[in-house]
Amino acid sequence: MTETAVSKYAQLESLRAEIEAHHESAAAKQQARGKRSALQRVLALLDEGSFVELDTMVKHRATDFGMDAKHPRGDGVVTGFGTVEGRRVAVFSQDFTVFGGSLGEAFAEKMVKLMDGAEKYGCPIIGINDSAGARIQEGVEGLAGYGEVFYRNVRTSGVVPQISIICGPCAGGAVYSPAMTDFVFMVNDISQMFITGPDVIKTVTGEDVTLEALGGAETHASRSGVAHFRATDEDDLNEQVRYLLSFIPGNNLEDPPVFEPEDTPDRVTSALYDIVPENTSRPYDVLKVITEVVDDGDFLEVQPEHAMNIVIGFARLDGKSVGIVANQPAVLAGTLDINASVKAARFVRFCDAFNIPLVVLEDVPGFLPGTDQEYNGIIRHGSKLLYAFAEATVPKVTVILRKAYGGAYVVMNSKHIGADFNAAWPMAEIAVMGPDAAVNLVFRRELAKVDDPTARRAELIQEYEYLFASPYQAASRGYIDAVIDPGETRSWLIQMLDIARSKRVSVPKRKHGNIPL
Repeated sequence: MTETAVSKYAQLESLRAEIEAHHESAAAKQQARGKRSALQRVLALLDEGSFVELDTMVKHRATDFGMDAKHPRGDGVVTGFGTVEGRRVAVFSQDFTVFGGSLGEAFAEKMVKLMDGAEKYGCPIIGINDSAGARIQEGVEGLAGYGEVFYRNVRTSGVVPQISIICGPCAGGAVYSPAMTDFVFMVNDISQMFITGPDVIKTVTGEDVTLEALGGAETHASRSGVAHFRATDEDDLNEQVRYLLSFIPGNNLEDPPVFEPEDTPDRVTSALYDIVPENTSRPYDVLKVITEVVDDGDFLEVQPEHAMNIVIGFARLDGKSVGIVANQPAVLAGTLDINASVKAARFVRFCDAFNIPLVVLEDVPGFLPGTDQEYNGIIRHGSKLLYAFAEATVPKVTVILRKAYGGAYVVMNSKHIGADFNAAWPMAEIAVMGPDAAVNLVFRRELAKVDDPTARRAELIQEYEYLFASPYQAASRGYIDAVIDPGETRSWLIQMLDIARSKRVSVPKRKHGNIPL
């Protein structure tokens, strides 16, 4: 080996040592803050030994504000490919120890390159975010970089799953990209997301607010709905991410993973007789219905703390992934409001984009009434769920457990908006409105004239219930394909989904629809 060759190998070793030294320094700094470094986070999430890091030599090109004296290799973001349970993923992890994790031109180029690769190779993108936003020292280059990242978020939406992990205080542009991804994970006490921080808010509005109250994990998991999952620590978060990935495909051209269930497809769901009261005015927990029906009681609820009057999440039926949408009678009687409609609509669109069949468990008395809902646009927001179900072309199956009233009956994946198969339990009530309200409205004048309005009202309610508040009128019209015993629910769903899996739908040629945003 020539002297020149030796010096070149020595240069490579020197650069590798420099990069390794930075990772060790970053780990020590983050440990002092009670956190993991960018690289440690990647290694903790992925299968052992699977991570292949790219672009370790990249440096920024900025020279202003003393930047010419600081050129850390990698420029504040770790990028590469690895596996989770043997399945390929692309991952980036922002390094808060380099300029506060701020995004500059080179930083953005690394992220964009990774995102383009994920689209090309058809694998999910996992972004670990710990960033102060755009790099002030680089001016408009940082803003341009964010634009390039946002563009990829949109271009890959519905092509490969995008998952955002928030592992630090993310502000400004650093929160817009996660907001456009499919799922956002946050960690108690260390994750914050906000457009403007507490100091700016204090200056502009005079409000005093802490980081946690403004943009912490609990705030975004329960109030804003920005976060889909909340973890107690980073290990808990990693387990949740792996669990989510087990239900979804790597891209829009694949089917979700299939697992051999221990559960039998024809198991009788006998517990449902006790879980769901026949008295439609009594509440119950629809989560118990879900876990009784799905394989091995295994259900991953999405956004469990937000808009709790509707339940969404992933499960399996006969080993195959399904997305479940269910009204929750234990909260607001299961009515649909603005937050519930938006929450469910986005979930339905994700499942449709990634070939995950939809199962709807319906018990809905209608839309939540009130001036607050009307003034804030329940008409527009409620129609998002209607639009999402009508647009979806994956197999769609509905079981009406009890109530299905008014427009909410139509919205919750009815036959009229494209559901493949619809069933109802014998106690189901499918009508324009509930018997009491219907009788009071239709027979108001008659009841005002009779001697005993109470007795007459009872007669009319009974007549209305017989004629309309049952599944049989809808079944006679073919709007309900079957009236089933609650114990048959699991086996019926599996049979119908098996029939619908070969579904093929032709839609009119268009650029895209105009969902009521």
